[in-house]
Amino acid sequence: MDNFFHSVTLDKELCKGCINCIKRCPTEAIRVRNGKARIMPERCIDCGECIRICPHHAKKPIYDPLSILENGCYNIALPAPSLYAQFNNLDEVDILLQALRDLGFDDIYEVAKAAEIVSDITRHLMKTGKLTKPVISSACPAVTRLIRVRFPNLIDNVLPVNSPAELAARLAKKKAQKETGLPVDKIKAIFISPCAAKVTAVKMPLGTEKSNIDYVVAIKEIYPRLLPLMQQVKTPRVSSETGKIGVGWGISEGESSALLNLNYLAADGIENVIKVLEEVEDEKLQKLDFIELNACSGGCVGGVLTVENPYIARTRMKKLKKSLPVALNHITREIPKEAQFDEELTFSPVLTLDEDLSKAMDKLQQIEEITARLPGLDCGSCGAPTCRALAEDVVRGYGSESDCIYKYKEQMDSIFHQMSKLQGYTPEVLRQDEKKK
Repeated sequence: MDNFFHSVTLDKELCKGCINCIKRCPTEAIRVRNGKARIMPERCIDCGECIRICPHHAKKPIYDPLSILENGCYNIALPAPSLYAQFNNLDEVDILLQALRDLGFDDIYEVAKAAEIVSDITRHLMKTGKLTKPVISSACPAVTRLIRVRFPNLIDNVLPVNSPAELAARLAKKKAQKETGLPVDKIKAIFISPCAAKVTAVKMPLGTEKSNIDYVVAIKEIYPRLLPLMQQVKTPRVSSETGKIGVGWGISEGESSALLNLNYLAADGIENVIKVLEEVEDEKLQKLDFIELNACSGGCVGGVLTVENPYIARTRMKKLKKSLPVALNHITREIPKEAQFDEELTFSPVLTLDEDLSKAMDKLQQIEEITARLPGLDCGSCGAPTCRALAEDVVRGYGSESDCIYKYKEQMDSIFHQMSKLQGYTPEVLRQDEKKK
């Protein structure tokens, strides 16, 4: 875990050190020191919450430009289901898919199509009784990374199936090779993403050694290019191959409802996700079969790379689903190897105090002692999200107790009184002087 790629970056010139971000980061990966924020790369899970909350736009996402379509390869668009909900009065998905072709894509493979396959696979695996319950969806990469960092005891609960986007890339390339005869290095899968976490999932994938997605472009980048092209479409080619189940993955509860099992829980928004994971860790939700978690509010339609209000997008999605069949994609007999994890998920010990257990215990004791001396207000004025986080920073050598403004004030008051006594100014003398004034 020495090298990290992150799709969330910090522009220090725009940062005002306002501490909004440190209070919302789910892994306490941000500190504010010397008036500027700093993102700790080993802790960041690229959920994008800091992008959403920063009033100064100092946190920015990284994604590929649309100029990648000029790469001279056979480019396949992988539109996320959430893309469909960005457009008003979209009654036919084929209009959007035709606009993608007109934009320059050679072929299209709907991620919603792969989502229906993942749903079918999940139903099959759930019936075997071999999965650790409650099974936690692996579709949201920010949630999966959060579990690896903060809830390692729940790793075995994560569904060992690739995300719909990854599966779509694998199946799309396999199909394109068969149809075109081109070598795989001349075929590029381009995911149209609603969130930054999926960019990181491509560069540093989990469950597989290498992602089959070659590029990731943002919905907000492609949206203004698609609008005029969609308006020009008269008779689109009939090409959509998905139904209610696949398209429904774009909103919270879409994946869960596709299991046709009412014994599930769906939560969205990173704070709600953490609460659910804490309850699972405390064995309070053992009777559930499946848990769907989305880091973004509303599901993928709430991603920071989208353009539409997630609640409006959710309504549009429900309207669009009414005209679609239930599902058009299923597995035949065996689970396709393209859908299965190539590698096991492992614990990412970025929050460990020390590799030596005895030293770690000593440091933990120091943290407890320092925390007890701090005011316990968790105000964030010190640049750390909580008093305990500041205590940990002190033990790790990243800060000092005087970073706390209340402790600093106590020290200044103590120094002032010491100097006053040296100069003959006792509290009584000071009060008399004050009365004379």
